[in-house]
Parts: sequence; C-alpha cells; structure tokens
Amino acid sequence: MAQGAVKTKSKPAAPKKQKGAKPGARVVKPKKSSLISQNKIKKKSAAGLVGQTEKLLAEKAGHLEMLKGGKRDKKEAKKTK
Repeated sequence: MAQGAVKTKSKPAAPKKQKGAKPGARVVKPKKSSLISQNKIKKKSAAGLVGQTEKLLAEKAGHLEMLKGGKRDKKEAKKTK
C-alpha cells in the first residue's frame, strides 16, 4: 500500500490531583499591651491611606475621561469616518 498504517488515538492524560492551599507564615502576636495598641493604630491608618489613594486615582481617571482627545474621542472620530 502507498499509505502507512492507521494511527491509533492516544489515551487522554489522567487528571492531575488538585493541591490545597499552602499554609501561610506564622505570625507571633505581641504580648505587650502597648504593641497591641500600636498594631491597631497602624491597621486603621493603613486602611485610611488605601481609601484615600483609591479615591484620588478615581478622581484623576475621571478627569482624564473629560479631557478632549482621550480614548473616547478617538473612538468617536473613527466611527464618523
């Protein structure tokens, strides 16, 4: 025969066993009350900073959308052509 033998289909690979989540690093909590209060204050201020940063970025991004020559204006210009 001019043609070779018919190739058999290979078996699909066995599904891999899913791994569970890795345990995180151990955190030793402070025993002194002054250190505990410091951690609370640090946590509060960090959350406030994150909120302020996100708000600032949102304001700036919104401002850029209002400016002429942005992405929106370029899309509209393509549609009109």
